[in-house]
Amino acid sequence: MSQETAAKKKRGLVTVHEAWCKGCAICVEFCPEQVLVMERGKAKVAYPERCTACAMCELRCPDFSITVSVKGE
Repeated sequence: MSQETAAKKKRGLVTVHEAWCKGCAICVEFCPEQVLVMERGKAKVAYPERCTACAMCELRCPDFSITVSVKGE
């Protein structure tokens, strides 16, 4: 499998630690694949199959309430 094909198949696993989330929605705004949504004032993983493990949400979260890992690792 070429590196390009492997990169296209890369999928992430996003976890939102709800107790730490203050509901700022920064993660929702920065996610290029629109994986996250706001629900009842907290970030929620709505479309996990879209995640590419770019970790933009994790890097931007000021409360460290999001973790992103690559599936299978």
